[in-house]
Amino acid sequence: MRVSARIRWTLGVAALGLALPVVAQKSPTSLLPPGFGEPDSSPAPQTEPTPSSPRPASTTPGATPNLRLDMSAITGAPAPATNAAGESEDDEELTPEELAEQQAKYDLPETARRSLDRIGPLTPATGGIPANGFGRQSGQFLATLMRVSRAPFVSRWGSILLRRVLLSQTDTPGDIGGAEWAAERAWLLVRMGEADAARLVVQSVDNDQFTPRLYAVAMQTYLASADPTGLCPLYERAAADSTSPSWQMAHAMCASFSADQGTASALLNEAQRRGRVTGIDYRLTEKVVGAGANSRRSVKIEWDGVDQLTAWRYGLATAMNVDIPPALMNSAGSHVRAWQASAPMLSLPTRLPAVEAAARLGVFSSSALVDFYSQLAADESAPDEFRDRSDALRAAYAGGTIGDRVEAMRKLWGGSGEAAHFVGLLATARAAAALPVADADPADVNALVAAMLSAGYDNNAANWSRAVAAGQDDATADGWAMLAVGAPRLVVDITPGRAGNYAEGRGVKGQFLIAGLAGLARIGGAEAAQLAADNGFSLQPRSLWERAIDAAAQRGEPGTVALLAAIGMQVTDWRRMPAEHLYHIVSALHRVGLDPEARMIAAEAIMRT
Repeated sequence: MRVSARIRWTLGVAALGLALPVVAQKSPTSLLPPGFGEPDSSPAPQTEPTPSSPRPASTTPGATPNLRLDMSAITGAPAPATNAAGESEDDEELTPEELAEQQAKYDLPETARRSLDRIGPLTPATGGIPANGFGRQSGQFLATLMRVSRAPFVSRWGSILLRRVLLSQTDTPGDIGGAEWAAERAWLLVRMGEADAARLVVQSVDNDQFTPRLYAVAMQTYLASADPTGLCPLYERAAADSTSPSWQMAHAMCASFSADQGTASALLNEAQRRGRVTGIDYRLTEKVVGAGANSRRSVKIEWDGVDQLTAWRYGLATAMNVDIPPALMNSAGSHVRAWQASAPMLSLPTRLPAVEAAARLGVFSSSALVDFYSQLAADESAPDEFRDRSDALRAAYAGGTIGDRVEAMRKLWGGSGEAAHFVGLLATARAAAALPVADADPADVNALVAAMLSAGYDNNAANWSRAVAAGQDDATADGWAMLAVGAPRLVVDITPGRAGNYAEGRGVKGQFLIAGLAGLARIGGAEAAQLAADNGFSLQPRSLWERAIDAAAQRGEPGTVALLAAIGMQVTDWRRMPAEHLYHIVSALHRVGLDPEARMIAAEAIMRT
């Protein structure tokens, strides 16, 4: 049964409240963009090695801070002039008889249609969560949470987990249609930088089951994938449900791909005559049409006067291997870099910063990062500054002695800034895991443990426990702290006294250790509460979000917990993450059987602060 409009409104308001975890401290800081709390104007609608476990492990739409997406497609409203389409007259539509005739040609027989009751490519046997992973939660409530969340999220491991959840073949909640449920999951994946994963969700629904919302999200997904040909099976039905000229432009491009240059030219000319698509958006569309068979169009793209990178501009430019000015790319969010990382039409040097951004976000695994580095090292066009890194990487994996390997790793860890350092850890994760336990410089021990845990080599990291077990000197304290929360079993001495000593003077890093230990139940409840109080935070749920994630864990809903965990990590820097949030996230994941992910998130919090 469908919920009433009033109930849907109530669920939306509740979800908006949950999307802003409130911390009871002197100066609580909003984790959402300005204007949060205003009514939502949109209509309702490769992984790392698995950490040790007995089971397999591993903003509002269009309002992302640094990239304007085609909101006309998402909402079904006329597109703004900055997108592929401008304010426009209505498209010419097929008559009902013509539309029925067209649909009959392509509709699947009933026996071949896929059910909308469960959508997604992953099952528990292939790394997904159980079908009932969201329990009996309202689909409208969950969809609102997805729409208002600000992706990407600060935790790499939290993002990896959420991707797996969103790809899982879960039961469609009773108060939302299956296609709408798929649309919200795919739209969140797009904003996380997971364009390829979003495609898998979109393609899990038969075309004749699409809704206007799913058509709109599919447009964004194929643009993020730089694959305009993906729009070809969709544009006829989509155009019947949307006034966005983007679908007319898709029709023109697909006609050109089919060598129907007459239709393609006519559609382009009509759009130009009506002023529906202009400037760089028209020229990029024209260039894609010019790439079709028998086309005689030659188009030169100039970016003068363009001050914004939209999804349409990114997708078509990338598909045609048109260089996007660095200033425009730099103005886009890291999720756009992650889209670019998987674009095979771009040169390897062009993709280098994108691949590193994708690795930081969890879109690329550490193994995929190393594989890319290996390809780039063999490319004659590789930049000179990359050569030193590639030589160091080769030595890190194949150096003649342990000392040679660690020295090479040290060069990769020494990048400028936290982002470069973290990429260095990811690149050397497998090399660090391959080292035998040996005497090493204490500072190197910390980095070796961090490198292994960054990519989930938790058993290998645990073997280094004796290198950090002696005394409480500061030199190996970070290694001890990461193993205290990240190892699959207790391999270092953990006492409230030692945890308190570590936390003293270390600010948020020390708070994270206490939050992680408490969430994993590796120190007693009363002792954990006292340690937290001594270090300026509380383990008691004091906000709507904290109570919600605790309740989802109590009900045993891993999907709901993973989504709420991401909601609690809507910051761009770990140092802005409240320790209370980390505690409730780690505790909830631990309680629903996602202990490996809980441990990796706790270790990541320590290593990245």
